[in-house]
Amino acid sequence: MGKRPIIIDTDPGIDDALAIAIALFSEELEVKLITTVAGNVSLDKVTNNALRLLAFFGKDVPVAAGAAQPLICELVDASNVHGASGMEGFDFPEPKKELLLKENAVNAMYRVIMESEEPITLMPIAPLTNIALLFAVYPQVKEKIREIVLMGGSASRGNKGVMSEFNIATDPEAAKMVFLSGVPIVMAGLDVGWKALVMPEDTEKLLGLGEVGKMAHCLFKKYRGGTFKTGLKMYDSCAVAYLLCPELFTVEETYVDVELAGTMTAGCTLVDLKGYLKKEPNAKVCMDIDQEKFRTWFLEALGKCR
Repeated sequence: MGKRPIIIDTDPGIDDALAIAIALFSEELEVKLITTVAGNVSLDKVTNNALRLLAFFGKDVPVAAGAAQPLICELVDASNVHGASGMEGFDFPEPKKELLLKENAVNAMYRVIMESEEPITLMPIAPLTNIALLFAVYPQVKEKIREIVLMGGSASRGNKGVMSEFNIATDPEAAKMVFLSGVPIVMAGLDVGWKALVMPEDTEKLLGLGEVGKMAHCLFKKYRGGTFKTGLKMYDSCAVAYLLCPELFTVEETYVDVELAGTMTAGCTLVDLKGYLKKEPNAKVCMDIDQEKFRTWFLEALGKCR
């Protein structure tokens, strides 16, 4: 059986870097394209970070830069979590600029999806601006997408607003377009990300996992998604974990929509577990994760990144 073709849409970002590493070195996935979008930091910085990661990993995957702003609202980044560059704490090589395509992310995704002999999986681990634009400009691609496995949203509380998760709240209009697109969606949100922890006893093990493990250890010293003492939250790795090891998750199939008009809840993902909205399910929502098995899987996956 061949590798599963995927496109990663990302805004690296420290936890993005580890998710990308696991996907690139997986024997089960073929990363056809990496697209970038403003989110954790600005578009030029996240694009530069993607190219630096590929140089460090020694991988030749084309990169296409996408949206520099959300569809409507102003960008408020997460540099307070990831540092000014988005990936502070490690001395990366110079970016592999020859991998940057001249075409923008939307056109590049369209081309890769339509040229593929089998349906493509999209793995957005960033605001959904690029994906919304893809569906708006090229709706015909929907028939050639196997599913979207995204990191974003929450079935409970938020981390940017009281009820809103960062990726969704950064561009809620785009997120609503994607959730209502009719394409099969798996949502790995905060509910599992909060439990997908690299614990203090794991962080030292990273130093024995080759250059990628050392990189992770250095980046984690700067990461504000938890601490070395309490555990570091691997939000974005939940998306690639679902692709490679879905049995780690407890999943509910339900209807999800995105609040746009709420003065205090804009960007909230409404996960209708009780069926109040009388809508057909449009997403599989990860509600829980086996924490111990995730820790084991995560370290083993990083160990393969050589």
